[in-house]
Amino acid sequence: MIYKFKSQADADVIMLEPNGDQMLTIMGREPSAKGIITVAQIPVAIAALEAAVVTHEAAESHVVRPSPTMELAAGGDSVRLRARAGPLIELLRNSAKGDKDVVWGV
Repeated sequence: MIYKFKSQADADVIMLEPNGDQMLTIMGREPSAKGIITVAQIPVAIAALEAAVVTHEAAESHVVRPSPTMELAAGGDSVRLRARAGPLIELLRNSAKGDKDVVWGV
């Protein structure tokens, strides 16, 4: 399944199911086939995503990791939360500026 986050204020953000589920959970939403984040709810959603990024990066700074080559060979995911959440945060910001809701669907 693929999530498509849409707003009339910006380009779509597309994520695979595990990543979309993670973003929705961070924003306090139940992963589902479709939903909406209203303009009034956007500031809370942005704050939750940004706080999760900060927390994730702080936790990573205390963990000794194998080299990227070893991690990929072992099937690990080397994409940081900041990189995954960044496009969605930008979509949310632009939607707030444009006074537009964000919807998602699969």
